[in-house]
Amino acid sequence: MKLHELIGYLHPFVDYKGENPEITSIENDNRRVNPGSLFICIKGYTVDGHDFAGAAVRNGAAAVLAERELSVNVPVIVVKDTMRAMAVLADAFYDQPSKKLHVIGITGTNGKTTTSHIIEKIFKDAGQKTGLIGTMYTKIGEQTFDVKNTTPESLTLQKTFKKMVDEQVDTAVMEVSSHALAYGRVHGTDYNVAVFTNLTQDHLDYHKTMDEYKKAKGLLFSQLGNTFNHEAPKFAVLNADDPASKDFAMLTAAHLLTYGIDNYADLQAMNISMTASGTTFDLVSPFGTMKVTIQLIGKFSIYNVLASIGAALVSGISLEAIIKSVELVKGVSGRFEVVDAGQDFSVIVDYAHTPDSLENVLKTVQQFAQKRIFCVVGCGGDRDRTKRPLMAKIACEYATNAIFTSDNPRSEDPSAIIKDMEEGVKGEVYTSIVDRREAIQHAINHAETGDVILIAGKGHETYQQIGDRTFDFDDRIVAREAIEER
Repeated sequence: MKLHELIGYLHPFVDYKGENPEITSIENDNRRVNPGSLFICIKGYTVDGHDFAGAAVRNGAAAVLAERELSVNVPVIVVKDTMRAMAVLADAFYDQPSKKLHVIGITGTNGKTTTSHIIEKIFKDAGQKTGLIGTMYTKIGEQTFDVKNTTPESLTLQKTFKKMVDEQVDTAVMEVSSHALAYGRVHGTDYNVAVFTNLTQDHLDYHKTMDEYKKAKGLLFSQLGNTFNHEAPKFAVLNADDPASKDFAMLTAAHLLTYGIDNYADLQAMNISMTASGTTFDLVSPFGTMKVTIQLIGKFSIYNVLASIGAALVSGISLEAIIKSVELVKGVSGRFEVVDAGQDFSVIVDYAHTPDSLENVLKTVQQFAQKRIFCVVGCGGDRDRTKRPLMAKIACEYATNAIFTSDNPRSEDPSAIIKDMEEGVKGEVYTSIVDRREAIQHAINHAETGDVILIAGKGHETYQQIGDRTFDFDDRIVAREAIEER
């Protein structure tokens, strides 16, 4: 694509009439620039892409997009906001790939990963080729790729959609984080269905208030558009039991489908029965009432299943086919994952890293625990400090043996993070062990027949970030090793 044609997709006030080289790629990392690339200068938290424009040109950049004039010997196009411009150019360069896919976006504090995987399975079982973008990886068909963020930046996202189109993917399912919405990473993505799971405290280090956090989540629904396409209608699938759904319903012109347990909803779970091996409920829907038996436990699992059923229903998959798929789901890596090495007590690893998710998981454990409940939990560094005492309080309230430890301390002193946690449980009985491996070993060495150990916070993660270093660390492997050593 020629530079003039590409720049033509930007705001008409962007006036550029200089050289017109062929643009072969768009990059915002100078190390990935090849001859013919358009290099976009992005101001980040720690580095400014403008400082690397010279290096990009030396690597072959044919042009540079920047927020100020630069002294380089290739065309420089100056815009007010390169981040916004990058989303526009990426969508144009890759020929609006999301319009050629059925795109389902899922936002909410908890449940995004599990819900996205359940939805993907439903569509795969229905004979479609699927793509998945989320916390754990990006997946195109059966190929998986590592990710840096839950929701990639706009350039990577549109490039991924283009690859999905090239690989003949039918439906793309993606987690949409509040950060991605606030930063505009999903600008240009044409969603067909937007799903809301729930809203509880998280990321207040960035959003500052719950109201701002809610506003960021609400962008997904407002960005569904304001027109009606009766041949390809858009839908918002909302949790009727979460108060934020009323606000999100007002933000969108899309068709609404609600789901819930406690409040009336289009899709409602009633007559719920749980055991240690699964859950049964009656699904009341516009298509009648059907018995559903899933291999997942916990109220939060029912919400995830209901959200998935809703997304699939509005996408045209029959209720019978949907239920057949969800009944086969065995769980998602690091989400209420059982570690079984032949021991006579239970060990569960879960990603629960917010007060609400930790409380939900511990309440579920209480339903089948025969004796004591150990909860090994920490809080991440350089993140929302206000949730630390809340996490500790919940651990002490719902577990008989709370063990506070490190999560990913990052640049913070892990002992200081634990002290923040301890502020919420003055007078309570708990154990603090800074080293996460030692904390897990402590729980396993003290467990007796019938006890349950919950190792919370990291779930599927296979690393631990301490200072500026990243170490191999997998709660599941560490737990298994500790059981075998015992």
